[in-house]
Amino acid sequence: MTPAPAEQFALRLHKVSKAFGGVQALNQVDFEVRAGEVHCLAGENGCGKSTLIKVVTGVHQPEQAGLIELFGEAVDRITPVQARQRGVSVIWQDLALFPHMSVAENIAFDDLVGLRPQSVRYREMVERSGEVLSRLGVTMDLAAPLNDLPIAQRQVVAIARALMNDARLIFMDEPTASLTQSETDRLLDIVRKLSAAGVAIVFVSHRLAEVLDIAERVTVVRDGNLVGVYPTEGMTQARLGELMTGHLIEHEVVARDLPDADVVFEAKGLSRQGEFADVSFDIRAGEVLGLTGLIGAGRTELAHVMMGLRPADTGEMRLEGASYRPGSIRDAIKRGLAYVSEDRLSLGLLQKQSIADNTVISILQKLTTATGLISDRDKAATVNHWIRELGVKIGSPEDAISTLSGGNQQKVVLAKWLATEPRLLILDSPTVGVDVGARAGIFRIVRTLAEEGLAILLISDEVTEVMYHSDRILHMADGRIRQTYDPRDITVPQLEERIYA
Repeated sequence: MTPAPAEQFALRLHKVSKAFGGVQALNQVDFEVRAGEVHCLAGENGCGKSTLIKVVTGVHQPEQAGLIELFGEAVDRITPVQARQRGVSVIWQDLALFPHMSVAENIAFDDLVGLRPQSVRYREMVERSGEVLSRLGVTMDLAAPLNDLPIAQRQVVAIARALMNDARLIFMDEPTASLTQSETDRLLDIVRKLSAAGVAIVFVSHRLAEVLDIAERVTVVRDGNLVGVYPTEGMTQARLGELMTGHLIEHEVVARDLPDADVVFEAKGLSRQGEFADVSFDIRAGEVLGLTGLIGAGRTELAHVMMGLRPADTGEMRLEGASYRPGSIRDAIKRGLAYVSEDRLSLGLLQKQSIADNTVISILQKLTTATGLISDRDKAATVNHWIRELGVKIGSPEDAISTLSGGNQQKVVLAKWLATEPRLLILDSPTVGVDVGARAGIFRIVRTLAEEGLAILLISDEVTEVMYHSDRILHMADGRIRQTYDPRDITVPQLEERIYA
């Protein structure tokens, strides 16, 4: 194959290395992206993906032997401002937008305000913001505050801001982690439009199905080393997962029959106006009950009622045979329910607190002595127990929770709730932002907990997750339970067809 001319490459890295103290984050990595290409950068959390992006964008400087070319021109010690001026943008998972500013202000901020103090030209700002959105085929209320928008529209605003800066190379870090399948499909359509217009996209995602759908090639990095560059045509999720982790991750149905197990939780005719109606189901001890469906189905709203975050209008709940109607989340926890939220960063963890503090936050009363002080010995014993039980990879328990990878953060969230000794564990999208290897680890923990008798409600819009990790599957649509499935009697394509019909 004849090599492409240098000017056809948006980015080329040759033997780029970066170390932090004694940790080799990147080790002589080669990486290239053609103009107009959608290229996936794949690997487990901690493999070096973020370091590579930060080297390209000037946040980190590579070791001297490495070579970086942007749009056919070699660069040396580039700064973030210079990278942006050359047409490089990054859309991080947290988006880095201004929630209390308008859509137009967020899109035009860097272009009209950011680099030097100047008068804000509102009419020009609105006009240019509208023009950028129209290039994406999107209409939006430009005056709306950003925090009034759903996450999917905020993603579009972040993309529009990159285009306002004349971006020719855009890194997208987990852009679909918090999106439903329908929102993901719309975002991928926008990515295809950008590619067709000549913009190079580096797509980072733990959702392997969408990687193979959207990307032309995938570069796999493991432990800071380049594993290889592969065409996505003919690649399978299983093979890609094996390249990322170094071992084959098997997917198989593990559903079991539990006819003699005690019913832990039961809902009868449960309704809440505008959210869900006439919902009835039960969960048995040791069972993993999957709950799936499209956005707006009412899945998370149902979980909130179960946890006492909001009341039901009608219907009945029973917990281990007794009437159950929690007045608050504290009531739910006392009765034996635990809830791993879909929003790990803002609802599941205290990002500025330590790993240890996050682990015990839900059981502080149990650790408090007669003097009103927390027992350091009991706290340390609890933290060490759950870190060992769940295989959390940490440096020190006193390190900030933000120092952990997504998968290890999620394990700490699990530890926090398991420390309450629940009878029923609700997992709401537990693998959002978690890589393929860590996902497998989390579901091994889930299966072990179920085998020990814990009742588990697994909520997910990823059909493969409920298919391969549930004993039964509930399909929820328009606020109602439409059907119950046995994973052994249906295939993934058949289930997807019914859910997305």
